[in-house]
Amino acid sequence: MLSSSLRTAAVSAGLGRRAASTIALKYSNAVFSAALSKSPAELDKVQGELNTLESTIKSSPEINTFVHNPTLSATDRATGLQALFKQAETAKKSPLSDLTKNLFSVLSENGRLSETVGVIEGFNELVSKHKGELTVTITSAGPLPRDAQSRLEATLKQSQAAQNAKSLKVVNKINPSILGGIVVDFGDKSIDLSVASRVNKLNNLLQQSV
Repeated sequence: MLSSSLRTAAVSAGLGRRAASTIALKYSNAVFSAALSKSPAELDKVQGELNTLESTIKSSPEINTFVHNPTLSATDRATGLQALFKQAETAKKSPLSDLTKNLFSVLSENGRLSETVGVIEGFNELVSKHKGELTVTITSAGPLPRDAQSRLEATLKQSQAAQNAKSLKVVNKINPSILGGIVVDFGDKSIDLSVASRVNKLNNLLQQSV
């Protein structure tokens, strides 16, 4: 059932950045539904495995290159997956579930391994929603000072969205391309207070006045 859902996802979406996000979410939904249908424990197990795999991909330049290389042969993709699984299992000190391995096998078969991080992020969002958690992602150009982060978290906790949730989880991400300021994402909302956003708006205004 999972394999069928994932293969359908590869055919039903288009191309481009927005389409890629749509594709990733289709895979996220498929593996989330498959894990939840087994048991809450299986859902937690798969989440832990996917987060370990994401860390493995980000920490290993070789594995990261493999995941983002669409030109590899089927044999090379199979070899790369085994290397990825081995590193993740070593980190977790336990074997990966068939559900998790199946997800990556289908991603590889469909030429969608480059969507892996988006799939995992989408899966985590679905789990948080299922558990009544509100995950807020704060993206900054560099590490936030502790006092600034504390003030942000205090403000977020007072929001209506946070009060309606069972718990609040704040995730910090670093993205130098925003230049400065912050971008706050929660649910389907995004608050862009980045320098890059202000620069883009200024550029657009200048172009309109020429």
